[in-house]
Amino acid sequence: MNSSRDYPGITVTQKGTKWIGEGHPWVYEGEVLSAAPEFPEDGALCDVVSESGKYLGTGFYNSKSKIRVRILSKNANDRFDGAFFERRLRYAVDYRRTVMGGDISCCRLIFGESDGFPGLTVDRFSNLLSAEVLSKGIDDRKEMIFCALVRILRESGEMIDGIYERNESAIRELEGLPRGKGWFALPGEEPPASALTLITENGIKYEVDVENGQKTGFFLDQKFNRLSVARISKGKRVLDCFTHTGSFALNAAAGGAAAVTALDISHTAIEQAKRNASLNGAEEKIEFVEADVFDHLRRLRESGTHPFDLIILDPPAFTRSRKTAGSAERGYREINLLAMKILPRGGYLATASCSHFMPCARFEAMLRDAAAEAGVELKEIEIKKQSPDHPILWNVPETEYLKFYLFQIV
Repeated sequence: MNSSRDYPGITVTQKGTKWIGEGHPWVYEGEVLSAAPEFPEDGALCDVVSESGKYLGTGFYNSKSKIRVRILSKNANDRFDGAFFERRLRYAVDYRRTVMGGDISCCRLIFGESDGFPGLTVDRFSNLLSAEVLSKGIDDRKEMIFCALVRILRESGEMIDGIYERNESAIRELEGLPRGKGWFALPGEEPPASALTLITENGIKYEVDVENGQKTGFFLDQKFNRLSVARISKGKRVLDCFTHTGSFALNAAAGGAAAVTALDISHTAIEQAKRNASLNGAEEKIEFVEADVFDHLRRLRESGTHPFDLIILDPPAFTRSRKTAGSAERGYREINLLAMKILPRGGYLATASCSHFMPCARFEAMLRDAAAEAGVELKEIEIKKQSPDHPILWNVPETEYLKFYLFQIV
């Protein structure tokens, strides 16, 4: 280890040593044995070592969090200065340009641990960046990181007018951080006059509100899954459940669907989806229904008719913890079972889950059980995950969360 670095040392258990050795970047509170000569300040850097004194990595320490250390690097020669973080930012931006076909006008630029920025999410929506900070180590350094990111984007000709922080998650309180939202003050610049902007994804225009929209403003992770729906929609009667901003419905309409119904319980979501349809001249192609998806599907099932050829199920996360995974599975099972019964033979089902706590194997087992009960078979067309601007690290299971399945009902 480079002796010129002078960070407090945190000793971890054998289990913690094995965990880090396998590539996971978190040290939980139960894995910390001791610190010499004393624990570092919250948000400060510390070296993580094994019981035998072997260097394992360097990361952010936080005594208030169950994740006591979020490892930044396992390279003992790294110096965690501005140049270090700028290299990582450039790497992340260059990666997006490669995997997103050169267009980074609307995509996730930073995806936490997957990009070496633990607890940081940054989405780009045209001229605005939307950021969420969930770790104190990043929070303490966000001015340096945000300013460098804006500079890097502008240097390559990208127009960025401001950064809006969506730090409303309760996770911040677990890190000892306050909750709130608002414009980040870029030095010497006034914040934009509006938190509204327009993006174009898959050739479709959307209005995005980075101040009041869900999460950071718009769900970017289904971009290529929406294209999969568009490709099979021609001539079909389509029902888009949990439509939110109308994205799947609009892709189906763009794909040549004969008729599209967009369904959501939220009045705000329906109104937003209507505005997006108007932006794309699709208001006459889509019927918008404000109703509970479960109740609406039950009524369709009880009618005994088959009014749709393609049903899309893209619900919000039914569970955000392992404790509620069982009830979430029952919810997923019910809507998928109903959809399978409503669709005619030869119909199509697109179904997704955005919960990390509903892993692929469990979700697929649920689909098999639902198909057996519905008396149908599922012909797989394709299985996909989140778009590559939300990269999955195989050694960090928490980075994998979205599952998307496209079937024909036979």
